[in-house]
Amino acid sequence: MRDSHVERVLQRLLFDLLLVTDGRTTDILETLLNEKVRVEVIRQEQIANEDVNLLGQSSGGPYYIRESILVGEESRLVVSHNIALVYSKHVPKALYESLAHQQEGIGKAINSLSVRTFRKVLDSGFINETDTTDLFQRPVTIQFANPDQRLPYKRYYIYFGRSPGIQMLEYYHPNLISHRLEQELKKE
Repeated sequence: MRDSHVERVLQRLLFDLLLVTDGRTTDILETLLNEKVRVEVIRQEQIANEDVNLLGQSSGGPYYIRESILVGEESRLVVSHNIALVYSKHVPKALYESLAHQQEGIGKAINSLSVRTFRKVLDSGFINETDTTDLFQRPVTIQFANPDQRLPYKRYYIYFGRSPGIQMLEYYHPNLISHRLEQELKKE
């Protein structure tokens, strides 16, 4: 009983850190998982004008949507399900081209190109799997969802200067912390 209580408290503390950070989330995920993660792009496409209108945007396109997952290189655990809306007009050209090739995560691409950014967290918390949506408030199927667990999530902007260039919505695997604890206990 006491061990499970300690585990829940630890899990809550670590997820709280993950959900409020305005730094590179991938770094925290790799630290929590204790291994490198790689991106797997599910879809990446230019979005229709109707979708842009839903966001209240009227100029600055084209806009692209990118849906991806981050997967542990060794464990193959899906640690996050990510949806990004790229405002191409506000993203540096070299970064935009890197993202178009779908080779690496957005944070890693930003870091490898030494692009200066800041992030503004808009919303974070825990959500029921049945309530998960994309950036247009349409239902989305999360790769690791379990109807019995609430999913940690974070929605934020990445700014390149005065305007946001990317809007991100990230859902995190609710068993990430317990997965790592199990790994550590097996070592003992």
